[in-house]
Amino acid sequence: MATLGQIIFYSMVTLIILFMTVIILILALALTVGSLEVLSKDKMAIANLGEDALLSCYLNSDSQDARLKGVSVSWQKTGLTGLVYKYEDGAPKLSNQNSQFKGRTQLFPDALLLGNASLLLRRVRGSDAGEYSCSISSSAGGGKVDINLRTGAFSAPSFKFSNGVLTAEASRWLPKPNVTWSHYDGQVLSGITNFKENSAGIFSLVSTLQPVNVSQTYTCSIQNDLVTAVSTVTADSDVSGKTYFIYSAASMPFASTYLSIMTTVLCMYSIT
Repeated sequence: MATLGQIIFYSMVTLIILFMTVIILILALALTVGSLEVLSKDKMAIANLGEDALLSCYLNSDSQDARLKGVSVSWQKTGLTGLVYKYEDGAPKLSNQNSQFKGRTQLFPDALLLGNASLLLRRVRGSDAGEYSCSISSSAGGGKVDINLRTGAFSAPSFKFSNGVLTAEASRWLPKPNVTWSHYDGQVLSGITNFKENSAGIFSLVSTLQPVNVSQTYTCSIQNDLVTAVSTVTADSDVSGKTYFIYSAASMPFASTYLSIMTTVLCMYSIT
């Protein structure tokens, strides 16, 4: 028969084990809930005026196929009266939507069930620039993320080559950019650039480089505070080239300094 001391000892051990089990369960639950947060793939977004933009917002989850329940989403813009967009009880709730965004915003219901609340903003305007917040709540958790939308205009240049002169033309840039020409070996060359500003304040440009050697490759860089368009072009009778865009970005939450986000858009063209 166990003594009183043994009974007390075993009782204490049992209580300690139960206590530790409860703590482990609480910590596991806290870690599970804490792992769910609202994120954005681009917290310093850049949109091209007149085109559609997608503002990224999603609830991260260990299971990409798990469908959420009770999803509600609210998009707001700092300094704006009314909402940008609201989704609740399985449907849009737009009675309090600001007139600036009426008919120009959309979420994707199927994606919402997987925690993706990204906002499609149609026909971007200059007034759309600013700080947005995306809030998500669901049966699995939720949170909020802020996105800074910057707006401008940018377009890939077209090229032509004639009589030893290489010409680049681009129709839409805002803010006003700088244009730099260079040789394939990196040597900076002197070009001449002329700008025209339309009634909307958007600049078009024509930039020429001469003299140019036939069959040699040159680089034309068009750059403002938001975007850099880098084009490589070979001077011959059948001018061809490639353009990619580099979008500027600020610091991100997981890095003290974030270098430029490079999104490559290859624009192939041939002009005779």
